[in-house]
Amino acid sequence: MATTTRMFCFVLVIVLMGCYCSAKIYEVGDSKGWRAKHGSYHEWAKRKEFQVGDSLMFEYDGNVNDVTQVSSRLEYQFCNSLSPKAVYNTGHDVVTLTEPGYHFFITSNRSQCVAGQKLVVFVVHDHPMIPPPPRKILPFGKDYKVGDSDEWRVPEESDFYSKWSEEKQFHVGDNLLFYYNDQVDDVLEINSDLEFKSCDTISPVAVHNAGQDLIRLTKPGICYFITSKIGHCEAGLKLRVVVRPLSKSVPKKMQLSPFDRLIKWLHDSFTPRDVKWAGWAGLDSPSYHHHLSIIAIVVIFMLVIHKFILFDMSELDNKVLNTNIKQTGAKHGYPVVI
Repeated sequence: MATTTRMFCFVLVIVLMGCYCSAKIYEVGDSKGWRAKHGSYHEWAKRKEFQVGDSLMFEYDGNVNDVTQVSSRLEYQFCNSLSPKAVYNTGHDVVTLTEPGYHFFITSNRSQCVAGQKLVVFVVHDHPMIPPPPRKILPFGKDYKVGDSDEWRVPEESDFYSKWSEEKQFHVGDNLLFYYNDQVDDVLEINSDLEFKSCDTISPVAVHNAGQDLIRLTKPGICYFITSKIGHCEAGLKLRVVVRPLSKSVPKKMQLSPFDRLIKWLHDSFTPRDVKWAGWAGLDSPSYHHHLSIIAIVVIFMLVIHKFILFDMSELDNKVLNTNIKQTGAKHGYPVVI
């Protein structure tokens, strides 16, 4: 018993270590490290999927730079480090991503931040978490990266995103992943087909401008997405998707056992079609089904008896036949072996 307990504890520790060791450490900027370079960190981050428990490692010259974590997208966009969430300045900082959502990092050196030394990462759960009771629980659907390898940018052909959307079937619960350069474009959700055709950005339903946006399709119908940048929407940077309702699963037919099939056959064969049997509470009463069960048992018993009777008769016929053969052979002087 003690050995079994020790083995169980050992396996549990190994599993927990495996879960812990599954987290990744990303060196920001790879070999280039943490330094000013316009657009480089956007390109670096968009090809990675960050999960809760992963870590970012910042390598830089601590005499010139630092890592300042800010709370909002506005602070990130305008390089505002006046109210930081956290500040790191060792030159070799490891920041663990403990929460899902957007995380914003800049340098407090404003000129270098404006020159491109800032980073935003989008963090997801490693495994789907059980959410608090919402008004409507949606299933986990598919993730579609808008534009695939071309992402969200002004296309070479104006109908590129129209063709991309027509090739797919979107359902409630699916997600759209928009990847783009947040210094160049954004994503606006709008209401109507008229706004979509005219690229009207006056009354959007929602505005996304992080460069990595996940938008969930929560209801059936048509969803419209455009960019607010002048000339880009008119050049074809807009998307219309048709969202289908949740597919209803067809229940499988219940497989009946041979005995249940016999009961059903008796029910269909002996049930009166127009009147109920006198003295019974009804066709769905326990008494009715109890009687059907008794009839089924009697039928099975009769079939078994019938089988044994046929077997005995066959054995008797074989014995009589063998006896006749022996007598005939002995009468003519032939040896008979049976």
